[in-house]
Amino acid sequence: MRLALALVHYPVLDRSGETVTTAITNLDLHDMARSARTYGAERLFVVHPVAAQRALAERIREHWVIGSGKRRIPDRAVALDVLSVVSSLDDVYSALSSAGRGGVEVWTTAAASRGLPVTSYAATRARLAQASDPVVILFGTGWGLAPEVIADADVRIEPIRAEASTGYNHLSVRAACAITLDRLLGDRNTG
Repeated sequence: MRLALALVHYPVLDRSGETVTTAITNLDLHDMARSARTYGAERLFVVHPVAAQRALAERIREHWVIGSGKRRIPDRAVALDVLSVVSSLDDVYSALSSAGRGGVEVWTTAAASRGLPVTSYAATRARLAQASDPVVILFGTGWGLAPEVIADADVRIEPIRAEASTGYNHLSVRAACAITLDRLLGDRNTG
């Protein structure tokens, strides 16, 4: 199994459902890279079409991977070494397979199913264990991935639901990433 993650800043939705580009958040890069490394994902792609935002993400990565951050907190360098900054989802697919999108299984996450069929975590976990093509799980920023990205997915993972229903469902993308990875790759024998 080859697993990658992608933090998508475009195309994503704003609160009114319009397709927008969101800004990169430093904490998302750190926390998602740490989760990726912990659970064995090979890469964490940061997808952003704006050159200045990609440069910011690269500066953050360099600070921790080769700069003074590495000397102060070496474990952070190990985590952020999985980070790759790209301008589009097509760049993600090309980096994972010479066949591009056709050689990659694309999985999406969302806070709501939006009326589309979803795959349970149990079924997704089993599929991941059998995957022959690289798998990339897309995480949307803002108010989630744009409909065309979700429609193009091979798997739409069921929304994360808390056992106690509070009526509130707006996890940070970094928290959703950690929960998703744990549900797919965590030790199921702990009690």
